[in-house]
Amino acid sequence: MPSRPRLLRAGDLVRFDGRLHRVAALAGTAVRLVDEGQSASVVMLAHLLSSDGFEVVTPASVRTVVPPAGALEGLPAKAVERAEWWQRHLVEMLTGRPLDDPHGPVKPEYDPAVWSLRQRELAKAGELAATGTAVSLTVLQDMRARFEREGVLGLVDPRLRSVSDGTGRTDRRVVEALRKVVDEQTDRSTVSAQVLRRRMERLLEAEHGPGVVQLPSRATFYRLLKPVTSGRHTLGSARTRRSLAKQPDGMFGQLTAARPGEVMEIDSTPLDVLVVHHDGTVDTVELTGIVDIATRTLAAAVLRPSTKAVDAALLLARAMTPEPMRPGWSDALRMSRSVLPHASLTALDERLAQAAAVPVITPETIVCDRGKAYISDTFRSACQSLGISFQPAHPDTPTDKPHVERTLESVATMFVQHLPGHKGRSTEHRGAHPATEAIWTIHQLQELLQEWIVHWQNRPHDGLRDPLMPGKALSPNEKYAALVAAAGHVPVALSPEEYIELLPRCRRAINSYGIRLGHRTYDSIELDPFRRQPSGIGPSRRSWEIHYDPYDISRIWVRDHGGSGWITAVWRHLRTAPTPMGELAWDHARRVLARRGTDPATEDEIAQAAVALLDRAADGPEDKPQKPPGTSRRSRRDRKVAARTRATAEPSWPRPDEPAEEPAAEPVESDEDELADVIPLEIFDARKEAQKWW
Repeated sequence: MPSRPRLLRAGDLVRFDGRLHRVAALAGTAVRLVDEGQSASVVMLAHLLSSDGFEVVTPASVRTVVPPAGALEGLPAKAVERAEWWQRHLVEMLTGRPLDDPHGPVKPEYDPAVWSLRQRELAKAGELAATGTAVSLTVLQDMRARFEREGVLGLVDPRLRSVSDGTGRTDRRVVEALRKVVDEQTDRSTVSAQVLRRRMERLLEAEHGPGVVQLPSRATFYRLLKPVTSGRHTLGSARTRRSLAKQPDGMFGQLTAARPGEVMEIDSTPLDVLVVHHDGTVDTVELTGIVDIATRTLAAAVLRPSTKAVDAALLLARAMTPEPMRPGWSDALRMSRSVLPHASLTALDERLAQAAAVPVITPETIVCDRGKAYISDTFRSACQSLGISFQPAHPDTPTDKPHVERTLESVATMFVQHLPGHKGRSTEHRGAHPATEAIWTIHQLQELLQEWIVHWQNRPHDGLRDPLMPGKALSPNEKYAALVAAAGHVPVALSPEEYIELLPRCRRAINSYGIRLGHRTYDSIELDPFRRQPSGIGPSRRSWEIHYDPYDISRIWVRDHGGSGWITAVWRHLRTAPTPMGELAWDHARRVLARRGTDPATEDEIAQAAVALLDRAADGPEDKPQKPPGTSRRSRRDRKVAARTRATAEPSWPRPDEPAEEPAAEPVESDEDELADVIPLEIFDARKEAQKWW
């Protein structure tokens, strides 16, 4: 049975009902045919294709000839000229018409309606021989078959179309041995080319015996090494080499999210910046963030010395709560002045009226790697309690979550590089003394990061381009507003009580002076009925359940087992304890910009606020050290106390109303966070002491 063509077009010559017909027109499922006697008929397409003897005489390869301008580009001029010469003769032989006049009269000696294909091939071979170009029938048939199969490119010498792997005529055994050595180098430390050459020689001797395979010269080895290691960073960065090896061999898949929160990705990465930790030490910090694929929104991001399971679980809750405005933030960063649908959202949650321009997104599916913090029971339980589908990525495959990987990298390049204490990604990019700069504490840096995220939401993102308007890049907030209008997505923010339930918990006793947690004392008037009283719940039945926010040390929450509510206890020295430098921790300078009304924020306002933020972050805290840490006369204990008191930051989420201002408490015993006046003691002198007795 003859093969059916993939395409039937007007002008094709077909064989139907034992006669040749020309396709005059196609209209829906009807085909108009004109036979050799110019008699027209209309046939249903299904009947035509299913009839016995139906055949398309016009070859499909002739009807879909690739223009030589694109197919032959880059080939030698003689090869292009030869291919075009063959194309003219083959088209004329197959269709009966010249290539440059497809609608002209048919040449009688090549008329497909009169002569068979073999008769036309013999006629063409005779024509070429008469013009002085002798071509055998076998060569002509081979060129015709290649033309029908590959088009005009099939008429080019295959040796000119093949792509060399760059190894030339080198012994295949040498090439395979070198490739094996290069593959094994992926997870090893970077070495020189001479080491690779020696490994290749030893491998050849082990597999084939000494002297069996002729070893290439030094110059030949270097020429061979270049194409084998191309794009693999074998002699370059080991980190880049391992990253490239993790990429899949096939094409990258693409996951399309149609609504906010449909798919979100979470990951952690170390930042190349030095900060002051709680214990006064200066070290790097780790950033954990969650990104929405549909809008590229950085829904939440936190800084921790190292990411734990509870940090990842708390991050989910932070993404589902409004981000409040802070004192000193530009008024252009308010949600009410952004493109977000704040009017309809505020009707659902009144807290959004004073929120920053960061959308509240409820995750539906979370994609994460297989780190201990994410595959732990704590994180899984948090996802289950919030109704989130948990989807771990394939082992050691960062390409399963590329959006959060790239977003966290953008934080490092667009924000961290402006900070004092930036130490670069390696020792080659590190300054002489980054630790001597006026570096921020971890909580101060968290506040700066929260403000920068709001600017990120208003910045055009190259990955948010409308296919119908590819020249316009949308910002995450603009994309969120568009998807909310199209998908009808309504975020349901967590209540303060729900947020507290997701916080880390521990058990502490309520003493007469309050609650001790993390070497800090928390107290409240509401704790008076419970001081030195057992809770009646828990292993010891004496301690009380405490929930705390690792990113906000200003207060904790105590579960009232009798009233089934929460008691907020504030850090006692939040507003009273001076630092050893003589400053108040909550008085870190931030210029408060005047309100500019309720009109929508302009791009200039947002851009100016972003520049001011980066400049303020680059200036560092006001208590800049005058000497390197190694030459400071303050003791290690002094530096610890200073770091602890400076670590206080404003709360970063909408918690319940604060208790009324308490009266000044009576003086209590000094705890570990306070420093007493140092009274120097004289050297004991027995003679002088004896004179005092008289």
